[in-house]
Amino acid sequence: MVDSLTKPIISATEPDWSREQAGKWWEPNCQLLKSIRNYQKWQQYGGILGYLLCRLNIIYHRFWSVVTATDIPLNCQIEGGLVLPHPNGIVIHPSASIGPNCLILQQVTIVGDVKIGGHVDIGAGAKIIRSVTIGDHALIGANAVVICDVPPGATAVGIPAKIIEKKASKSEKSFLEVEEIISK
Repeated sequence: MVDSLTKPIISATEPDWSREQAGKWWEPNCQLLKSIRNYQKWQQYGGILGYLLCRLNIIYHRFWSVVTATDIPLNCQIEGGLVLPHPNGIVIHPSASIGPNCLILQQVTIVGDVKIGGHVDIGAGAKIIRSVTIGDHALIGANAVVICDVPPGATAVGIPAKIIEKKASKSEKSFLEVEEIISK
C-alpha cells in the first residue's frame, strides 16, 4: 500500500517519451530507438528530403543494430516510452505491436502478430512464440515461454508460461474495499 502511494504510476496509455531519451551519446539502446523513430518520421514526411533522411537513418539503424546485437526492424509498431536497458539479443517481428512504456530485457524473442499492451515488463530470456495478446501492466518472468494470452495485471512465469495470481495483502484488500465503497 505504501509503495503504491510513493511510486509514480506508469501509464499504460500515454507514452512517457523521457524514458527513451539518451543522457549521453553512447547509449546504444536509446540511439537504436532514435534511429527507428527518425526513420518512421521521415518516411511519413515524404519528398526528396524525407527520402534522403530515411536512407541516413537506415545507416544509423544498421550501425546501432550491430552494436546492440538486436533485430528490431525499422517498420516495427512500437509506441513511445520503450526501455531496453540491455538490448543484446532482442528479436522483434515487424508485425508485433508493443504498447507504450514497456520494458524489454536482454535475449527476448517476440514473434509476429503479438499484441503487447501498455506498461508490460518482459524479463530476460523470455520468448513469446505464438500470436497472443498480453494485457496492460502484465509481467512476463525471466525465461518464460508464453504460448497463451496473459490478462491485464497478471504475471506469467515458467516453461510453458502459467499465469500466477497476485495475492493481495490485508492493507490492499481494505484499500480496495474502501475504493469500492467510494465509487458507489
